[in-house]
Amino acid sequence: MDLVNHLEGRLLFAIPKKGRLQQTALDLLDGSDIKFRRDHRLDIALVKNHPIALVFLPAADIPTFVGEGRVDLGITGRDQICEHEAVTPPTEGTGAEEVLDLGFGYCRLQVQVPKNGPYNEPKDLIGRNICTSFVGLTEKYFLALEEQQVATTILDIDLDSKATRRLKTKIKYLGGSVEAACALGVADGIVDLVESGETMNAAGLKAIDTVVESKAVLIRSKHPSNPELVDKVAGRIKGVIAAQRYVTCAYNVHRSILPTATKITPGKRAPTIMALDEADWVAVHVMVEKEKIATVMDELVSCGAEDILVGKIANSR
Repeated sequence: MDLVNHLEGRLLFAIPKKGRLQQTALDLLDGSDIKFRRDHRLDIALVKNHPIALVFLPAADIPTFVGEGRVDLGITGRDQICEHEAVTPPTEGTGAEEVLDLGFGYCRLQVQVPKNGPYNEPKDLIGRNICTSFVGLTEKYFLALEEQQVATTILDIDLDSKATRRLKTKIKYLGGSVEAACALGVADGIVDLVESGETMNAAGLKAIDTVVESKAVLIRSKHPSNPELVDKVAGRIKGVIAAQRYVTCAYNVHRSILPTATKITPGKRAPTIMALDEADWVAVHVMVEKEKIATVMDELVSCGAEDILVGKIANSR
């Protein structure tokens, strides 16, 4: 099948083609009942049960395709959106709109230097060699740093003049293995993503500032081809995220203890309370954040709740 000629009338949805965000993004699609089959040689897959086509792109390119309206929806990192906007500022008709924080892929874009080196503050790197994969954000960061330094020494300076906006710090692009640049003598410092910090520590580096904090986000074009379908997909993904975050908790409690129990389990909106056949006893059904459920159960037992049950949520709206 010539997939390119079957895209007309379909919502185009960009997914990272590889990397740390891809698998979780695919899991969100699965939970949202977006069914497709992808040939491993192709970067386009037609969704079977909706008029949607998935386009698999590098995460760094997705803000460009969405921002220019070539693709309707996309999943990428906030760091990539900020990098794109640093190079190509959004206008009234271009640029991507953030729809939903997806709650995974947390990382920080940080300025890093050798632990035993002479640099301890970002201003120490002004005029030095910096390596990064995020040239736009790095140039913007050091330009602001340089202007701040100049402004402290010259009164009434025009920060928009060409003289002050000429970048003294030398920014070099590296597509990968940025953390090795300092050890190999290519850079005095780097600007790179940090997740756990293990790679940074192994390379003998330390962070001295954070440029951007990032998570995976769902973005949309300012002029999507099918706004109703965009809203439907976003709603489904939001439901999957809620289901991943919460569990259901049901328990029985004497009515005299109910105020204490519902303070422990207030729920997303309010708990569901039903009377039992036994006098002065009620059943409570409520959603609880998954990471807090063990502590909540301990507190419910302590206050006198009984028959506590916890269940998984497949989806939520």
